[in-house]
Amino acid sequence: MSEAEDKKLDEQIAKINQTEADLLRALDIQEQMKDFVAKAGQEKPKDEKTATEADVIEALKTVCDPEIMINVYDMGLIYHIEIRDNGDVYIAMTLTAPGCPVAGILPQQVADAVALVEGTGKVEVRIVWEPAWTIERLSEDARAMIELF
Repeated sequence: MSEAEDKKLDEQIAKINQTEADLLRALDIQEQMKDFVAKAGQEKPKDEKTATEADVIEALKTVCDPEIMINVYDMGLIYHIEIRDNGDVYIAMTLTAPGCPVAGILPQQVADAVALVEGTGKVEVRIVWEPAWTIERLSEDARAMIELF
C-alpha cells in the first residue's frame, strides 16, 4: 500500500471512529434521559375550574426550542396531553434527537409553563423516544417559519 493510500485509510478509520463515538454518546444520553421526568405546579384548589387542553396548548406554544425559535407544540415534540379532573396534567414529549443540547432544560420549561395555567394542578412532563421525532411532525406554521430561514 502506498503512503497516500495508507494516509487515506487512516483518515477513513478516524471518521468511522468519530461517527461511532457520536452514536455511542447519543445512545448514552438517550439512556440517561429514558426515565427523565420534569415536575412543576401544586394541587389545584377544588373549587377552581380545571384548565382545558386549549389552555395547556397555548402555554406550550410559549416554550421555544432555543436553536430554531419554534415552539415545542408546533415542532411536534408534544406527543400526548392528559388533563385529569383534579387539574393534574401529564405530558409525553420527545426531543429532536437524543443528543439535543436542551434535553436537560426544555422539559422543565414545558412543565413550568403549563403549571402557570389557571386551573392546572401538578404537572409532569415525561421524555419518550418512541416513536422517534421526524420533520413530518412539524405543524404548517412551523414549516412556514423554517422556509423563512
